[in-house]
Amino acid sequence: MIIISKKDSLPVYGVGPYLIAPMFVVSIMGVILSYYNMIPVYKIDSLYWLFIGLAVVILLDAIFLWYAAVKISDISKNIENNKLVSDGVYALVRHPIYSAWLQISTALILFSQNLYLFIIPVIFWIILSIALAKTEEKWLIEKFGDDYVSYAKTTNRFIPFSRLR
Repeated sequence: MIIISKKDSLPVYGVGPYLIAPMFVVSIMGVILSYYNMIPVYKIDSLYWLFIGLAVVILLDAIFLWYAAVKISDISKNIENNKLVSDGVYALVRHPIYSAWLQISTALILFSQNLYLFIIPVIFWIILSIALAKTEEKWLIEKFGDDYVSYAKTTNRFIPFSRLR
């Protein structure tokens, strides 16, 4: 774990609120508009319980990721103390809080069962990947150098699974 001076600390929230709030609003709007048939809806009724079950599993994983990052790893304190955290949930995924919100969005879309909306989480993933590469990850590379680069090479950005090699 690397520690740098407190005056050079990264912002605790980063670009998160600017990325997550619109993502969440779009997901909720998609669900509501689908429910009231205000947008085209394509459902496969025979897959109802599969989508509901998958949504519940994804939602539970999102809760775990968020809790592990915020409460167990105490990421706010580590950011304020300029520590690069790469253990715990951060050994599974580099951005567990963003991953959690991406999963919440995906679960909401699955609950809607509107297949037309299934592209939305993919779009969010692309937007988050680009935005984080150009902001927070750039800052982390500037702060922690090769340590962050090595960590990034072995840990996925959002999907908490081992990299395929």
